[in-house]
Amino acid sequence: MEFTIGGRLEVRITPADVGKRVSVRRVADGPSEGPKFTDTVGVLTSWDDEVVSVTTRSGEVVRIAESALVAGKVVPAAPARRRGPAASFGELALATARAWQPVESELLGDWRLRAAGGFTRRANSVLPLGDPGLPLGEALGRVRRWYGERGLPACIQTATGAEGTQERLCAELEEHGWRREVTAEVRIAALAPVGDLDADVSAVRTAREADDAWLSRYQRFETPGPHVLKVLGSGPSVWFASVPGEGPEGPPAAIGRCVVDGRWAGFMAVEVAPEHRRRGLATAVMTALARTALDEGASAAWLQVEADNEGARALYDGMGFATHHRYHHFRPA
Repeated sequence: MEFTIGGRLEVRITPADVGKRVSVRRVADGPSEGPKFTDTVGVLTSWDDEVVSVTTRSGEVVRIAESALVAGKVVPAAPARRRGPAASFGELALATARAWQPVESELLGDWRLRAAGGFTRRANSVLPLGDPGLPLGEALGRVRRWYGERGLPACIQTATGAEGTQERLCAELEEHGWRREVTAEVRIAALAPVGDLDADVSAVRTAREADDAWLSRYQRFETPGPHVLKVLGSGPSVWFASVPGEGPEGPPAAIGRCVVDGRWAGFMAVEVAPEHRRRGLATAVMTALARTALDEGASAAWLQVEADNEGARALYDGMGFATHHRYHHFRPA
C-alpha cells in the first residue's frame, strides 16, 4: 500500500471525501521502540471533532484521532469478483427480501418496515434501501414506535462490503446509540456447479409446501404458527427438500428450502440432524434443490450464513460460494 510522494507520507484526504472508499495509515497504539503503523481500508463515514471514522467491509467502525493520522488517500472500489455471477448490491438485496417476506410491511420513504410476529430478524427488521424521507433521528423514532406498537424490538438491517452498500448508515446508527447484534455473509455462486456436485440425491424429496415432518426438523421456532408458515411459503417459486430420518414417524435427517426468482436461486434453512452430520446430506439437499432451480431457468445462486458459523462457511466454500457483501442487524442500545 503506497502512501508516499517523493519519499514523504502524506494525508491526501479531507472531510470532503466522506462517503468515498479510502486507505489510511495511523500510528499504532501502545508502547514501541519506534513508530509503528496500522492500515485501514474502508468507507470514510465521518470526520468530526478531530476524529476520523472509517467503516470496513466487515462493518466495523474504526475511529482514528486526526492527530494519529499519518497518511491517507482515496482508493478505487474493490476489484470486480473473479468468479461467480455479476451482481449489484441493490439486485441482491431485493432478491433476498422477496425470498423471505414479512406478514406485514409499511413504507417510510424508501425504507420498508417489516414484521412477522418476531419470527427471525430478517422478517422483523427495517430494509433501508434509500432515504427515509425524514432526518435520521426522526426516522429512528418512527421505527421504534412502529415496532413498539407490535410488541417487537426495533431492528434495522444494513449492509457493508460492496459498491452501493450502507457504511455511512452503519456509522450514523452507532452515533445515534444503536448497536450491531449479528453479522452474516451474503454469498453467491454459479448455480450449475452446485447442481453438478457429486452427491447422492436419491433419498431427497422435494415439495411445494413445508409439511409437519419438515417443520419438526426446522429449529427456528417452538410452535409453527400462521406467521411462520406465511414467511416460509413466501417467494416467487418456493421449494422444500427433506431426507427421511431413520423411522417413518420421526423428523427428517436433513432439510432445506430454495426460492427461485428469475435468474436467482436462494438457499435457506439447510439443517442436518446432529446424529446424521458428516454424511453429505447437506450437499445432497443443496444439489437436489439446485437441479430443481436449474429446471426453472435459474443460473445464479445466493445464500446467507452467519459470520461465526465456521462449519457452514467451510461447506459453502467447497461449493464455490464467495462473499458478495455482509449484512448486519442493529438495535437500540
